[in-house]
Amino acid sequence: MRAVTFYSFVRFTFKNIPENNLYYLFMTESEYNESVRSYADNVYRFVLKNLRNEEDARDVVQSSFEKLWMNRSKVEPEKAKSYLFTVAFHELIDFVRKNKRISLEEDLSRASLQTRAVQPGVKEILNRAIYRLSDTQRTLVLLKDYEGYSYEEIAAITSLSISQVKVYLHRARIRLKNYLIKPENVI
Repeated sequence: MRAVTFYSFVRFTFKNIPENNLYYLFMTESEYNESVRSYADNVYRFVLKNLRNEEDARDVVQSSFEKLWMNRSKVEPEKAKSYLFTVAFHELIDFVRKNKRISLEEDLSRASLQTRAVQPGVKEILNRAIYRLSDTQRTLVLLKDYEGYSYEEIAAITSLSISQVKVYLHRARIRLKNYLIKPENVI
């Protein structure tokens, strides 16, 4: 009986692909390192905007890159960014569930007391408006408007349908608009 090696498994699985192209299906160490250089800041920014805690965001990002490293043999280099954001999104959800973060209302009331004393800048006003959104809406707005993902990519990352992504984004933007047009929220 012939022993099955990883290479023979790959040859059988990808029998229609020429042997010299098999190497390019899987992420190499240098491609992984390039993914870290290219996407670490984007993933960190996305997670930080959702968690609002630098240390927790670093933990989630590190965990996401660790999963990419562990699964690099299954991830095509061209899909590393999408894979990272999908993993980061799921890690973010798991982290929030596990740690039972402070409720949004308590957080906002504390933030509003602190920010009323100082005239907030545009960035602070936008952040306050974004944090008033539900977790799903905030995630979709950050992925679409901050990171520039398409509806299809966002649907793949969040496991929502494309129509759900569009509806939730539309509703989130209406909530943002309604919040931002009230003078008491921006003064």
